[in-house]
Amino acid sequence: MYKIAAFILWFLLWPLLEQAQAQQGLSTQQNSIAKEKRVTLQVEAKEAAGLQYLQQYSYKNTNPDSAAAAKEVLQLVYRLQQDGHLLASVDSLYLRRDTLHVKLYAGQPFEWAQLRNGNLSEGILLESGFREKFYREVPFKPAEYVKLQQRILNYAERNGYPFASVWLDSIKIEGNSIEAALMVEKAFVVTYDSLEIVGNTKTQPKFLMRYLQLLPEQVYNQDQINSSQRLLTQLPYIRTVRPPQVRFAKDKAKVYYFLEDRQANQIDGVVGFLPDPTRKEKLLITGEANLSIRNIQGTGKQLALQWRRVNKGSVILNGEYLHPNLLGTPFELGAKFNLLKQDSSFITIQPHLQLAYYTLKYGKFSVFTEWRNSRILSSANTQSLQQLDLADARTNTYGLNYLWNNLDDFYFPKRGRLVELQLAAGNKKLLRNPELEKSFYDTLDIKTTQLSLRLRLENYFRVGKSSALLTRLQGEALLNDQIFLNDMFRLGGLNTLRGFDEYFFYASSYAVGTLEYRLFTAQDSYVLLFYDQGYYRSDLESSLAQGYPFGVGGGISFSTGAGIFQLVYSLGKSDQQPLSLKYSKIHFGITSKF
Repeated sequence: MYKIAAFILWFLLWPLLEQAQAQQGLSTQQNSIAKEKRVTLQVEAKEAAGLQYLQQYSYKNTNPDSAAAAKEVLQLVYRLQQDGHLLASVDSLYLRRDTLHVKLYAGQPFEWAQLRNGNLSEGILLESGFREKFYREVPFKPAEYVKLQQRILNYAERNGYPFASVWLDSIKIEGNSIEAALMVEKAFVVTYDSLEIVGNTKTQPKFLMRYLQLLPEQVYNQDQINSSQRLLTQLPYIRTVRPPQVRFAKDKAKVYYFLEDRQANQIDGVVGFLPDPTRKEKLLITGEANLSIRNIQGTGKQLALQWRRVNKGSVILNGEYLHPNLLGTPFELGAKFNLLKQDSSFITIQPHLQLAYYTLKYGKFSVFTEWRNSRILSSANTQSLQQLDLADARTNTYGLNYLWNNLDDFYFPKRGRLVELQLAAGNKKLLRNPELEKSFYDTLDIKTTQLSLRLRLENYFRVGKSSALLTRLQGEALLNDQIFLNDMFRLGGLNTLRGFDEYFFYASSYAVGTLEYRLFTAQDSYVLLFYDQGYYRSDLESSLAQGYPFGVGGGISFSTGAGIFQLVYSLGKSDQQPLSLKYSKIHFGITSKF
C-alpha cells in the first residue's frame, strides 16, 4: 500500500518533485549548514541494492560550498527518478567539517508491465506514435511518458480540442511493475469566431483573416496560431508589437493581433557613374528609379514600377501587381511585366502571370506562365546580326516556384534563412526576320524545347550584438540546343555581381557567391564590406566561353530625414576587366519611405 500511494502521489506531482524536495526535504538542513569553501560530497545508499544503482551515476565529489553540494544531491535524486527510481529520496543529510554526508534511498526501478489503449482513436494513435508493444516489460521513464502525453495533446490542439486532457486509468502496481490504460478526454470542439486587430494600422481584419487562413467556424488549430506570427514577418508593411492572444468564450476562439504600420511605400533612385566606352576620360551616368506602393487601402494589394538605364541606349522597365485573397480564397494573383531594350540590337518583352499560396511554415508555393517575345530592332546592322547570334523568337513557358523565408526582418535582417527554387519548361519558336537571308534558318530548328532553373540561398548569421554576416548563393541555368545572344541571362551590377557594369556579362548559366559583413550602427543603418565570386558560361555556338569574375568593395547605408541613403564603392576583375581603380564603380541613392 505504501508503494501504491507513493507512486500515485508522485505521478500526479512529479514535475514539482524537485521543488517540493528542495523546500520540504532539504530546506531545514541547508539553512543550518554554513557555507564553506571546497565541500566534499559523500553519498551512501540506505539499502544494499541502492549501492549498485548509485555506482552507475557520476556526480561532483568536490563542490565550492555546501549549497552547491546540496544542489548536486538534488540533481542526483532527479536523475534517479527520471530513470524509473520513482521512490528515490534523501533519507538524511548533515555537514561535518568540510564533508556533506548524504544517505540516499534509491529504491527499485519501476517498469511497464503493460500500457493499454483506453480510448485513443486511430488518428491519435497515428500522430502520437503510441503502440502497446512499446510499453510492455520496458523501463518506466517519466520523461518518455510526458513526451507521449504532449504529442497526444498537440494532436488535440491541432484538431479543435485545446482543452483536452490525458491521464492513466485503472492503475495497478505489483512490486515494481505498473499496468494502466491510457485515456484521453477531448472535452468540446472549439471553432474560430473572429479576428481582431489592436494597434495603429490600416490593415483590414478581413484581409488578415484570409491571409492567415483563420476563417470563422473553422476548427481551432494551435499550430496555426503559432505559425501566424511567422507569416506576419513576411509582410513588409506591418510590425508585430507583441505575440497574438486567444480568448475563449464557450466553444468559440477569438484571436487578437497587436500590430502597427511601418513605412513601406517607397520612392527611390540610384545614380551610377561608369567609364564611357565611346568617349575617353568621360563618365557615363546610369541609374534607376523605383516606385512601390504596398497594402493599398489595407487590403494587402501591392503595385511596383521600376525604370533603369544600365548603359548608353539600354533601358529596362519593370512592373508588378499583387492581388491577395483572390475571390475570397487564400490564393494570391500576381502579374509582372518586363521590357529590355538593348541599345540598337534587340528588344525583349516578357509578361508573367502567377498564382501563389502561402503555407503555414514560412513557405510560398507558386505556379506561373510566361510569354517572352524577343525581336531584332530594325536599326540593327543586318550584316553583323549573324555574327552576334541574334534571332527573333517567341517562348511560352510554364513553371513552379517555391520560396521559404524565415528572416527576422523584411528590410534589415540579422538572422534567418531564405531559399528559393524555380523550374520552368516551355517551347521556343523562331520567327523569320525579313532582314536575314533565308539560308540563315536552313540549319536551325524552328521549334525547340527549353528548360530553365533558378536557385537562391541566403543565410544571415548574427555576429555579436550589432553585426551580421550574410552568405548568399544565387544562380540560373538555361537548357536549350539553340541559344542566341538575346535569350541569355545578364550578369553584373549592383544586384548581381558588384564591381562591373550593369548587364556586363551574357551567360547561359551562372552562379554568384557572396560573403558580406554588416556592422549595424542603428536598427536601419549599417556599414558593409563584401566579396562577390562569380562563375558564368556562354553556350553560344560561335563563341563558347566561361569565366570566374569577382568583385570586392564596401559601402554604407543610413537613415536620414529624407529617407535611407546608400553608397556602395566596388572593384571588379575578369578576363575583360583588370582590377584597377580606373574601372571602379560608385553607386549611391536615397530611398524615401512613406
